[in-house]
Amino acid sequence: MKRKIFTYESDALVVEYEVARCIHAAECVHGLPGVFDPKRRPWIDASAASADDIAKVIQACPTGALRYQRRDGVPGEPTAERNTARVASDGPVYLEGEIRLHLPNGEVLEENRVALCRCGASKNKPFCDNSHVEAGFTDPATRLESQLRPAQETPSNGTLNLRLAPNGPVLIDGPVTLSCEGQATSEGVKGALCRCGHSRNKPYCDGAHAKEGFEAE
Repeated sequence: MKRKIFTYESDALVVEYEVARCIHAAECVHGLPGVFDPKRRPWIDASAASADDIAKVIQACPTGALRYQRRDGVPGEPTAERNTARVASDGPVYLEGEIRLHLPNGEVLEENRVALCRCGASKNKPFCDNSHVEAGFTDPATRLESQLRPAQETPSNGTLNLRLAPNGPVLIDGPVTLSCEGQATSEGVKGALCRCGHSRNKPYCDGAHAKEGFEAE
């Protein structure tokens, strides 16, 4: 996993941009083109709009490539009331909420928004880098037969822990509402999501990574 973070500052806030996690969803460009202009260098002007407006647009970034820190005494990015995982057709799984990503080197990333690769081809695993397009990955994400272990009570906004099984799936542990496009949601607290791209039971792991020789920390 590569981490290269650029910062853009104003008196009111600091904008952080992690290059490798950007998949050009363009929510920022559409939301505030005067602040986020890919044709300009530097492409982010943190003084071109109010801190509140910039913060709102950054919170719409589905990958977490954009983040911010306030300097004006206003609280930082709020955490979503409920953890959600949205499986995109032919693309990644977008997670939002109180997310704790445990990396193989022992580092733990505290995140509000992430986009996780599920095609197996990303060069920046576990994050999506749009490699699913070149790889021709297809999954309509229209069926959802839950393999999440149900919670004893209604899932709340507790921490959602993500761990990466060596050469295997993303192991999730914590309350989450998972949805596929066009389908009802499924709630639970434990499960395993495919990240090799070969499961016949997407978005869940079915052990296909072993047969296919998938390799990833």
